[in-house]
Amino acid sequence: MKTKNFISFMLFVAAFLVISGCQTRSTVIVTPHEEPGKDYSRALPPGELALRKITDPKQIPDYTKACSDLDSLREAIARSLTYMGKPSSRKFYPYGEITHERALTSLQELEKLVSLKLSPEEMNLILREKFDTYISVGCDDQGTVLYTGYYTPIFDGSRVRTDRYRYPLYKAPVDLVKGPDGAILGRKGPDGTVQQYPSRSDIEKSGMLAGHELVWLADPFEVYIVHVQGSAKIRMPSGQIETIGYAAHNGWDYKSIRHKLIAEGKFTEQKINLKAMIDYFKAHPDEVDRYVYDNPRFVFFKEETGEPRGSLNEPVTPFRTIATDKTIYPRAMFAFAAVDLDRPIGFALDQDTGGAIRAAGRCDVYMGVGDQAGELAGKTYREGRLYYLFIKPDGGQIKDEKGRGK
Repeated sequence: MKTKNFISFMLFVAAFLVISGCQTRSTVIVTPHEEPGKDYSRALPPGELALRKITDPKQIPDYTKACSDLDSLREAIARSLTYMGKPSSRKFYPYGEITHERALTSLQELEKLVSLKLSPEEMNLILREKFDTYISVGCDDQGTVLYTGYYTPIFDGSRVRTDRYRYPLYKAPVDLVKGPDGAILGRKGPDGTVQQYPSRSDIEKSGMLAGHELVWLADPFEVYIVHVQGSAKIRMPSGQIETIGYAAHNGWDYKSIRHKLIAEGKFTEQKINLKAMIDYFKAHPDEVDRYVYDNPRFVFFKEETGEPRGSLNEPVTPFRTIATDKTIYPRAMFAFAAVDLDRPIGFALDQDTGGAIRAAGRCDVYMGVGDQAGELAGKTYREGRLYYLFIKPDGGQIKDEKGRGK
């Protein structure tokens, strides 16, 4: 549809978005019973991307329901636009046939569309008319994606070690070496050579990071939860709450501790969840190390101001930020999470990366801050579909709320 015709179309119909049905961090440590034969972490062949363009209009989702709930969506889009305005974002495009310019224009047009405050039906019509829809190939090349959740915990802590606060979170050490793309290369030795950085157990048993403590917590499993979630709010003895965020990790792959807990009879597949694990380790603090050492990945932190940030170094938005594998999914882009959760997701922005989120068949939804968010994240485990929207090459412009084009 050409721009002139689209203006008439806008006057007649207008436009609307729909929601139906989402720093490097890892997903909430909960994995209910998996269906036999499902491998959600199945890797794609080298060089293959996670998205496939939908060419049959009948396979494009109906966005109408999602368009009736656009709270905080414009804010989340703005954060993606900020990222896309940074020169560093250009090195991650083109994504397949999607150029950086087209990705940026897609977000700009979607931001204007959301601002129009149209009816859900109107917005759905425009999304289907003006945008191309891509679907994730999922874990099975049929579009199956496993949705899980993550959150920002709030824990008591202290800047100094005390009898109560004895378990540290660490700053990134100076000998940690990163590549140009941010990948962890290892540990730089005195002779300048770089070797694999020590694992979690080696780091903690050796005490090699003494002097790099950022903050101290009262519970060893709370430390592990922060490592898994990648950020936290720390309530200091004065009552002041400070934010810490992800800085780096030691370069090891994330490994869930759930399998060992289940194998040793601590939990069943059906009853393992974050709250149950927290309760268990509060009652058995002497067992924490034996289990968490099963995960060799170790995370380092830094002080943050404001809200927790994702891997794009932009604030994450509850129920509007998703985390995916950024080696196969497009950064900062507008997505539609077609999944039936207790709290509907719908439209979201791909603004974060998960240590355990590796493969086309995984998507992590940011649930927010505090215990309630943690409870919701801890029970989020559901299959769905994942779609991305990009402006058509000849899509034209969408007028903003003042009737202006781009």
